[in-house]
Parts: sequence; C-alpha cells; structure tokens
Amino acid sequence: MILRIQDAGNTVSVKHKSNSTMLVSPDELSFKMMLQKPILSFPTPFAMPFPIRDADPYSTRTPHHPQSVILEQEKLVLLLDVGPSMHGVLSEVEKLCSMLVEKKLIFSKYDELGVVVFGTEESKNDLTTEVGGYQNITVLQDIKVVDGDLVDTLQKLPRGRVDGDWQNAIQAACFSAYCCIVGSLTSVVLDAIVVGMDMLIKKYKDLHKGKKRLCLITNAIHPIKDSFEGSKEDQVMTIAEQMAAQGMKIESIVVRGRLSRDANKGVMDENDHLLSIFSKKTRTRIVYVDTPTSLLGALKTRRVTPVTVFRGHLELSPQMKIKVWVYKKTQEEKFPTLKKYSEKAPASNKLATHQVKVSYEYKSVDGFSTSVIPPEQRIKGYRYGPQVVPISTAEWDAVKFKPEKGIKVLGFTDASKIKRHCYMKDVYLFIAEPGNTRATLAVSAIARAMKEMNAVAILRCVWRQGQQNVVVGVLTPNISQNYKIVGFYLFSLHLSLEFPDSFYFNVLPFAEDVREYQFPSFNSFPASWQPNDQQQKAADELVQMLDLAPSGKEALLPEFTPNPVLERFYRHLELKAKQPDAAVPPLDETLKNIVEPDPELVAENKSVFDALHRHFELRQNPKLKKSSRQWYQEKQSGSNAHVSSGQAVNSIENQPPVKIEKIGDLTPVQDFEAMMSQRDNPEWVEKAIKELREKILALLIHSDEGDKYQKAVECVAALRKGCILEQEPGPYNDLMHHIRQYCEEKGIKSLPQLLASRDLTLISKSEAEDSDVTAEEARSFFVKMEPKPDV
Repeated sequence: MILRIQDAGNTVSVKHKSNSTMLVSPDELSFKMMLQKPILSFPTPFAMPFPIRDADPYSTRTPHHPQSVILEQEKLVLLLDVGPSMHGVLSEVEKLCSMLVEKKLIFSKYDELGVVVFGTEESKNDLTTEVGGYQNITVLQDIKVVDGDLVDTLQKLPRGRVDGDWQNAIQAACFSAYCCIVGSLTSVVLDAIVVGMDMLIKKYKDLHKGKKRLCLITNAIHPIKDSFEGSKEDQVMTIAEQMAAQGMKIESIVVRGRLSRDANKGVMDENDHLLSIFSKKTRTRIVYVDTPTSLLGALKTRRVTPVTVFRGHLELSPQMKIKVWVYKKTQEEKFPTLKKYSEKAPASNKLATHQVKVSYEYKSVDGFSTSVIPPEQRIKGYRYGPQVVPISTAEWDAVKFKPEKGIKVLGFTDASKIKRHCYMKDVYLFIAEPGNTRATLAVSAIARAMKEMNAVAILRCVWRQGQQNVVVGVLTPNISQNYKIVGFYLFSLHLSLEFPDSFYFNVLPFAEDVREYQFPSFNSFPASWQPNDQQQKAADELVQMLDLAPSGKEALLPEFTPNPVLERFYRHLELKAKQPDAAVPPLDETLKNIVEPDPELVAENKSVFDALHRHFELRQNPKLKKSSRQWYQEKQSGSNAHVSSGQAVNSIENQPPVKIEKIGDLTPVQDFEAMMSQRDNPEWVEKAIKELREKILALLIHSDEGDKYQKAVECVAALRKGCILEQEPGPYNDLMHHIRQYCEEKGIKSLPQLLASRDLTLISKSEAEDSDVTAEEARSFFVKMEPKPDV
C-alpha cells in the first residue's frame, strides 16, 4: 500500500490505489505505517529553481549558486535529558552544548539550532498540542540562527524530576531537524515517531539532506517497554529506515561510568543493541564515555569539511598505477585568525565594515631623500658572507624547483627500520578512489601484503602542480576489520563507517631537518651513577601507578580529549563578548584533568611518591648569582659603583645567559662546564676539552712552588667528569700520562699526592667503553707516578 499523507487537523487523509479515501486517527495510522513499512511521499509546495546536491563527503568543490551557501548550513536541535539520572553530568552537558554554540558563532555563524529538554515535569511541544501524549518534553528554544542568547539558554538547563524517555524525545525532536539527544532509555511511543518525521518534512521539505542529524547522548540504563505490536528491534529498524530515507542521521553518545554502577547490565546490553541499529542504518557512530573530560570531546563541536590533498595515481611502476584520494587524517587546530578592527567609523553608521587595510611603503635610507621607491626599482637579495647577492624575480622563477605532480613508490623496507621519532608534521590518509572497484582491490591487496610482511613503503609525493618542494615519507598499511576479499571482490562483513583497507602516510625528514644532540648513553655511566634496586623499584611503581589504562580502558584518548588551551580561549571570548572588562577566568576543573595528574589518584598512592622521595636525593636548584668573573669585570669598569647589591643581583638574573666562547683564567672550571653545555654545535665539546687541557698544563708550568697546583687539580677533576659524560677518555688519559712524565722529570711529589687524594686516576674501560685502560691499570697509576728516591 503506497500512502500519500496530507494534514487535515487531527485526522489524516489516506489515499489508496483504488482512489477510495478513508479517515483514520493519527494513532491508528502510525501503528499501521510502522508495521507495513510504507513509502511516504509528501507534497512539494514549490518547484526548485536549481538542482539540489546531496552532501558529498568527498567533494572539494563549492556550489556556484548563491543559495547553495544556505543549503550547506547545519540544522541542529539539542535534545537534552534533564531527568534525575543525568543530574550528575548536566553541568558538563551545559559546558559541552554552550561550547558548541560558541564555536558555531566563530566558524559557522549561519547554522541553525534549537534546544529540547526531556525529563521535565511540564510538557511544552507541538506534538503534545496536536496529537496528545509526549509528556515531560519541553522545547526551550525553537530552531533559529545561532546567537549569544542560545549560549545563555544552554548554560541554565532545568533539572527535571522524571526519568528521560529517549524515544519520546526522538519523536518530538524529529520535527525540528537535527537532534542531539542526551538522556535515558525508557518506554516507546511509535506513533510519535511518524508524526515527528511528518513535522520534520513540513519544516524543511526535501531540503538539507545530510544536514539533519540526530545525536543521542544517553546513559542507556532504563528498560524499554514492550510495544503493542512487533518486537522492539523491528520498531527501531523501521524508524531507522525512515530516517535514512528522509536524509536524517542519528549519532549516539552513551554516558556510563559512575552513572551506571548500579544499573542492570542486561538492560544496558539490550539498549546498546537497539542503538547500534540506528548507527548502522544511518551510517553514524556510537560513542561511550565515562568521564566528564571524555564527554567534552565526544561531540564534535566544529564541522570540518573533508578536502582532498591529492587526487591522482599512486605509481608503483610506469605500467602499474592506482587511483587514490589523499586526505589529512590529523592537523593541528589553531586559534581563529584575529581581524583588524577600526573604531573610526561613527556608531550611527550601520553599514560600516570597520575593515582595516594595510599598505607598505619602501623608502631609501641613503641621504636625506624620503621618496617612495616604486616596485620596479626594488629587488630581493640574499646575504652571502659580508655581501648581499641580488636575485631578480625572473632569476628566482628560473631557479625554483618545479617537480611534476604525482606520487611514486620508491621502494619497500621493514617497518622496524623507520623509527617513530622520525615522523614529521601531519598524518595523511590514502584511500582508493571511491566507486573504483579495481583501485579498491589493488589498494587492499598491497596493504594486506605489506601487513603480512611487516613492511612499509617509501614514497615521493608532490601534492599539486607548481609545488616547490618534494615530500618523502613512509606509507603504513591500515587494514579494515570489516572487509574481506573473496575472489576478485571486496565484501563488507557488516555495515560500517570505516573505509576499506587504506594507508597512513607520515612525512620523513631530510638530512637538513634532523637535529643531532650528542648525549652519552646511560649504560655507559659508572656503576655508582646507575640506580640501585630500591631506586628502580620505586620508579617502576610510579610508572604503574600513573597507568592511564589500568583496567584496559584508556583515559585521555586523543579523539575524546579536547585542547584545553582552545577550550579556555573560546569560553573567554564568549565572556568578553558580554563583559568587555572581564578578567581571564581560572582553568576549568574538567580541563585541569587534562593538564594535571588526577588528584584522587595521587592522594590514594601517596606512599609511592614518598618512596620515590626517600630513594632519590632531591635538591632545589638555586638561582645563580653573579660570578666572581662578572663581578671583577664590573668592578674594573665601575658600572655598578652606585647600584645596590640587591639591584645588581636582580639585573643579572633578568639578563640572558652569556655565551662562553673561551676558557678564562679566573673561573676555568665554570667556563668549561658552560662550554660543554652548549649544544648548538658539536664542536663546543672538543674545543672545551682542548682548552681546559691546555689551561691545566699552563698552570703547572707557571706554578711557583706549587701555588697553582690546587687550581690545576680542580681543573683535572672537571675534565675527568666531562670526558666520562661525553665518553671521550682519550684526551684525559693522555693528559695524565703527560703530567706523570712532567712530575718525574721535575721531581715533583706534592702534585701526585693531591691527585691521589682526589682519586683522579685514569678513566678505565668500566667508565668509558672506548678506553683501553683496565681497572687494575687505573688503580696502579698513582704508584707509577711516585718519583724515584735519589741515590
């Protein structure tokens, strides 16, 4: 039976194929329609002046018709459960929904939004008025373009006293367009779903397909009542099919955690199964959250249209090419671009744009001329030593590297050879061209072969024509669990939102992009510098205590963790819009859980931290005051003659650290340590060791009856420590042999005794692997240094 429905007050006219007409009540009609699954066709009130394009998730083109911008707007109705079972998270729901509107005001200011709450004692919705029923559902805000008033509405949600009825809520929200349902699952009212869908079509006709969505955020802990006819699964299946036919989507966000501790697991499993039917039929997702932090990240508060980075061939060889599309999988979300705003326009001018235009003028700095240099007399130049080499625009265009657009496979390698720390920038997703069966099969076959062999591909990529650089990266297979190759066909095991087999692509660095930092291995340190068993046990317990997935369910997952910096900015922006003089508010407690350890977890494991403190010596690093060398130089110049000591110290602390380029005579040890800590160039280490070695020899040669031996020994100790850290035993051991020979020739006894008292022996192989000195040779070195007695 094909039905054509037309509203006639409280009755519905049903036209049969036999052209006979009968009048039925809405309740009767709803049950018949649900059981027979009719095809609904609604009269179109006007002809469309131009073709309407359905939402294409792969499209990168924008429609050319001026009204197409309106068609891209999202139709959103927030349907929020305010019943008793949701009171524990309503404050987080308020933050989430208000943040949604705040971002729309910045990025999608023409989107439309409405607010519906259920679980209230009163009932205020169109369905209650027209057909009766639909109790405990209140429309807080009809659909309208987003504005600041919506933020106020969402920040003051009522607290209801009735358990939420999610199916009632769906039915009431269907007529509003896009629904985000936050609630609890209870009874079913099937006739309201059909009436609600009828209202939805009357509101938007057949426009905005793909822009009307239902998003269910629920704890799903209350049982669903049995229907009068048919099973629960049949009823939900029928509703989901009607939603899909009308271009509606329903997303489900299920709030569990502490809200479901005492709930019936069987009821929750049944509700989860019914929700999965909506998800599969409308090709949307179900998200389970158990913390306020994950709830903030569960609902995507900003729509980002997928745009392809590349469309073309993945070339394995000149004879084999696969058509692929490339998208960005991850990209850093940055602050909105600040706009320059002028207040010179009078407030009475309603048409003023307050736009600021910036222009630049170039003037000569030679002589006293202030004339502007025109563009044709200007040229760019690059420094090359002391001179500037001018390069014209034509020369620059000629020297530019202009590679050909395309993606080529350079070869394959074992996945273990590509280290994780070599990944750069964003992650890209390679998929086969949609609708191209051969490309899909080829991508799947190569991806599965790479997975079996634990191999990755190295690619050369030029995303677009005219691109001035070439990207080299690693291609990693991403195998879908929902698709299977049978013969020459790729079958989906069940309806899923996932793509078939695909690839992830990460950019790899060139030699110029790699930063080398020379740090010795911990394993090369002497045994006295290694942690003992108690220290290692305390560290192990700390790592186990701070495990983010102790029960297999990981916290702070990237897809559910919002950026606390951006979240705080948006909230402050909304506050400044209402109160221009408002101060920056403190960080929200929910956002603190992202940037700080869980205080409850820390308090429960205080003994672990206490054990760590006992086994590791913790010292406060004091601020460095003025060195004697700086004080001597300032005293010579008289720059601080009239400055108090407190001011002098403050001035030193506020100044940037001075770069030491040479070891001086006053503080050679401090200068050596400063040069060793400079990591902008590996040559600093070699230079520091060489200069301190020469400084030690100079102190010995110019010593008068051993007056500089003590200072020389301090320098030897510093050199020994530095050479062990850098695993450079050769320069130090050579110096010690030279000192021994010098003492033997000069008959010096006091210096060997000073070195022996400080245990400044040779660096053995146990302290540095490159040393060829054994531990026994190092211990006997002082004996060999003792001068022979005179005969």
